[in-house]
Amino acid sequence: MTTQTPEASTPEAVGASPGWSPHRRRQLIRNVQYAVLAGAIALVAVLADWQRLQQQFLEPSVAREMFPNLITVALVNTIGYTLSGFGVGLVLGLGIALMRLSSVGPYRWLAMAYIELFRGLPALLVFIFVGVGVPLAFPGLTFPGGPYGQVACALGLVSAAYMAETIRAGIQAVPRGQMEAARTLGMSHGTAMRTIILPQAFRVIVPPLTNELVLLFKDSSLVLFLGVTLQQRELTKFGRDLASQQANTTPIFVAGLCYLIITIPLGYLVRRLEARHSKAR
Repeated sequence: MTTQTPEASTPEAVGASPGWSPHRRRQLIRNVQYAVLAGAIALVAVLADWQRLQQQFLEPSVAREMFPNLITVALVNTIGYTLSGFGVGLVLGLGIALMRLSSVGPYRWLAMAYIELFRGLPALLVFIFVGVGVPLAFPGLTFPGGPYGQVACALGLVSAAYMAETIRAGIQAVPRGQMEAARTLGMSHGTAMRTIILPQAFRVIVPPLTNELVLLFKDSSLVLFLGVTLQQRELTKFGRDLASQQANTTPIFVAGLCYLIITIPLGYLVRRLEARHSKAR
């Protein structure tokens, strides 16, 4: 007597369909997304009036008039403003971070108030306060370096609030046993913080500090709201003034390209530093 396998045991017998696997469905959805994106790009490329765009945003004759002052004045000033603001912010941010971690209550409260205030205010208001409010409040007060000192102060006040939290997180990331071991060896709290804790903390926070440098480079465009001379203009102010003279937006577009020339490599550096830190962990 032979035993037959019931037909119902096979998918074909019950009319079942194997269907598509999840991988094939995901691949199909991805291909549809690619096709839609390619279609949108092709549609823009066909419908856009590239000749008018080129005349308005990348007119060669207008762009040539920007050199060499675009590099020797505007870009140099922008980098100088950024680095000076970063230096002020780093020093001030370190002090605020240490106050934030202090066991003294008023220090913590003052540090927290500063951080909340300057992280909540738009950077433009800080620039206006430094450029207009401070001279009104303190007649006769002059910033060292004139507008350069004003920009460094304004950028430093804003960046210090963010750097303080970054530095605080880096200090807290260092194992508590490091401080305890240093104190056991007879080091004072300040010496241990300066020679052991902070060097380790800064190795952790280099990527976010570099990212803050990128943000400061872009925030330096707010210099245009301060009274600066022709030789003190940064990229945005330089491009805006020339665009008004030429009745063409090419100078602003070229100035934007200069920002990208600086920020894209810095962004790549941030990603490399973050990847190296992740491997080290």
